[in-house]
Amino acid sequence: MLKIYDTLTRSKREFIPLVAGKVKIYVCGMTVYDYCHLGHARVLVVFDSIVRWLQTLGYQVIYVRNITDIDDKIIRRALENNEPFTTLTARYIQAMEEDATALGVIPPSFEPRATECIDGMLTMIKALLDRELAYIASNGDVFYDVRRFPDYGKLSGKSLDDLRAGERVEIDSNKRDPLDFVLWKAAKPDEPSWDSPWGKGRPGWHIECSAMSEHYLGEQFDIHGGGQDLQFPHHENEIAQSEGVHGHPHVNYWIHNGFVRVDNEKMSKSLGNFFTVREILTRYQPEVVRFFIIRAHYRSPLNYSDAHLNDAKNALERLYTALRNHSPSHINETIDWENDPYAQRFMAAMNDDFNTPEAVAVLFDLASKVNQTNDLHYANLLKTLGGLLGLLQQSPQYYLQHSTPEQTGDYSEEQIENLIQQRLQARKEKNFSQADALREQLAAAGIVLEDGPQGTTWRRE
Repeated sequence: MLKIYDTLTRSKREFIPLVAGKVKIYVCGMTVYDYCHLGHARVLVVFDSIVRWLQTLGYQVIYVRNITDIDDKIIRRALENNEPFTTLTARYIQAMEEDATALGVIPPSFEPRATECIDGMLTMIKALLDRELAYIASNGDVFYDVRRFPDYGKLSGKSLDDLRAGERVEIDSNKRDPLDFVLWKAAKPDEPSWDSPWGKGRPGWHIECSAMSEHYLGEQFDIHGGGQDLQFPHHENEIAQSEGVHGHPHVNYWIHNGFVRVDNEKMSKSLGNFFTVREILTRYQPEVVRFFIIRAHYRSPLNYSDAHLNDAKNALERLYTALRNHSPSHINETIDWENDPYAQRFMAAMNDDFNTPEAVAVLFDLASKVNQTNDLHYANLLKTLGGLLGLLQQSPQYYLQHSTPEQTGDYSEEQIENLIQQRLQARKEKNFSQADALREQLAAAGIVLEDGPQGTTWRRE
């Protein structure tokens, strides 16, 4: 029985979908004004893992992950670059998709862009005005009146007075209350704009997700996800908007993944302590980065460092090493969820709020079993269960022998194989000093030789 920690109720709850056998999930995606950093990668990988597990349980999943392609940061960056905002966003959308593909992230069912859903936003804003939950300010902006929504603050667990005292809010003389947030921004010179009943302008950030989630998933859906930093104000404001329009619950389960931290500070572009995905992928294989993310529970902080990534690299290598004597074509295991103890433990872990660290522990126990027995069944099960997390799907030989661009070493594969053959010949001739010298020559270049019953294999250190 799947249980999910729901941020709204602050409790772990049994998962019961609105419609039996089907799950609707919406995740706040990227604001595309720059390259994705590791914090963005965590969102992509975490919810990809969650969707994969829901599908493993037999659910038909509709997964929506939006793209914010219009906001203040995008406009500012486009003006700095002296280029149309659409050119800027197209470039970074392509980069984001390349990063997601590299990390083994399966594309969502729908990936709407905010600029494609303006009509739905206008409809929702009009409904909020009709219900007197919003007002038109003297400067032409449309604001949500948070004092008119009694449940405001329920996701963050704070009252309006607490929020006013504890949060930094924008000072705007056009607002009735500092916590009021913008639904529609009146047009400014040199900014993109769209027609509306209140004059030309563009949407506020929060209304985008309320409109897009409703368009693709309806007035109420099962799961809404995103990074912990979105809990307030973004998701709090989504609740106010959507429930303000429809008068009933918006989402059944709220899921928030923890921050990525560097030196105990949240990784973010505003702090300047971020590492882009493509920068990290010049030094580590994409699967290492995915494994690094999955090894931590999604709600826990993820501490970035080269040491932690190196540890993930070495650990993933141990799993691939256990599989290297088994042909990938033989790996096609039917999982006996009811009777296999490894499968049962794996399922229990994932059904306990997607506890990937415990699921990964099962993979290491299986790897030990493979090393002890060399049993094809356990190798099959290791690769199959790993696949449910998006891991261990490369050829073991390929994974162990191919490094990222900065780790290619001084020798090509052909040169390595030639040196191995020279070493084998030296051993046949009992010239062990020469054989040892060749091993040391390769070791100095980061090439590890391993002798076994089936001959000599190699991997990059």
